[in-house]
Amino acid sequence: MSKGRAKAPSQRQLRVGEELRHALSELLERGELHDPAVQDTPITVTEVRSSPDLKNATVYVVPLGGDTAVTDRVLEGLSRAAPYLRRCLAEKVQLRHAPRLTFSADRTFDEALHIDNLLRNPLVARDLEHDAGAADGGEPDEETGDGA
Repeated sequence: MSKGRAKAPSQRQLRVGEELRHALSELLERGELHDPAVQDTPITVTEVRSSPDLKNATVYVVPLGGDTAVTDRVLEGLSRAAPYLRRCLAEKVQLRHAPRLTFSADRTFDEALHIDNLLRNPLVARDLEHDAGAADGGEPDEETGDGA
């Protein structure tokens, strides 16, 4: 296997990531953190990706009202609280070792919105209609100029 190719996560990694996501979501929902950067901001844990050895986990979060300033502030607060959250996870989730937590902003919603905006662009819509017509055989042949 080549070094440049990323390996798909194992079933165990996916199960552990989902268990960690649920446990972290519950901790954040109950207001367990008293860091001022996090305390008054609702946070959604969208995904947790575990390393193959399950010793590290990247937690993807989206704060409500997620402008850049709020997101940066929340990520800093969560990073400060990572040791505390790790201890809480060790009590809640049955693993040999509680993983080290790294927090990151989940950008998938931003990317989806960007793609949606691109697809709604009149020029792109026109090109998509043109491509669909050509696939159906409805457009004139470029070489001969006729529809047959």
